[in-house]
Amino acid sequence: MKKVFASALLVAMAFQAPVFAQDAAAPAATETAAPAEATDTAAAAAEETTEAAAAPAEESSYTQVFKKKFIEGDPIWMAPVLLVLIVGLAVVIERLLYLTFASSNNAKFLNEVEAALNNGGVDAAMKVAYEHRGPVATLVYQGLAHYGEGMDMVDKSIVAVGSVENGKLERNITWIALFIALAPMLGFLGTVVGMIQAFDAIEAAGDISPTLVAGGIKVALLTTVFGLIAAMILQVFYNLILSMVDGIVNKMEDASIAFLDMMISFDKKNGK
Repeated sequence: MKKVFASALLVAMAFQAPVFAQDAAAPAATETAAPAEATDTAAAAAEETTEAAAAPAEESSYTQVFKKKFIEGDPIWMAPVLLVLIVGLAVVIERLLYLTFASSNNAKFLNEVEAALNNGGVDAAMKVAYEHRGPVATLVYQGLAHYGEGMDMVDKSIVAVGSVENGKLERNITWIALFIALAPMLGFLGTVVGMIQAFDAIEAAGDISPTLVAGGIKVALLTTVFGLIAAMILQVFYNLILSMVDGIVNKMEDASIAFLDMMISFDKKNGK
């Protein structure tokens, strides 16, 4: 009987031991899982921070690449291309400002001149023309100034002054055309020099290795690229300036015809 009781006690202890082991292991597993979750959270936060920091770098990559490639080019050839672009843009800005100020409301101006001519005569009309700016005002002023010499002189003075004003409108435009042609030529010159340097490196080494010729070819291509970019920028502004000049010249011709008609009517009205 004692042996049976002892056996039953041993069996009961054997079943309770795993339960106690599981109860003791549960807190330990919980404690182990908590640091693992914290590690995953920290890793995710670090990844988000890295992506956020990489975003501005990607956004500024184009400008950085542009600056890097410009610096990598040979300064001997890149500097003249940059100088041509800067001087060309300076001339463009000057022409745009001049043409903008030369543009005016010709219809309104001619109405004011006609009103002054009918009410106060030639002197009043000349005063109105003198107070306005632009090539049309200059044409009208010179035409009025020669009215006393006859309508033929008025016509001739308008033609002469129109030629002068047209020359002023087209002033310095030839320089822009020169810079448009010069920029890619400098780039191509840098290309030729870079290729010569690459062949010199091959001749000196006695072997065709990509590492030997890569530097010279890269310089050659970069100078060509930047020369073409400078030429394209100046070409756009060149065409814009030409269109503005054509528009102003057409308005000058229309205003000249209207002014001559006005003077003929005034001349008939005054019995000359």
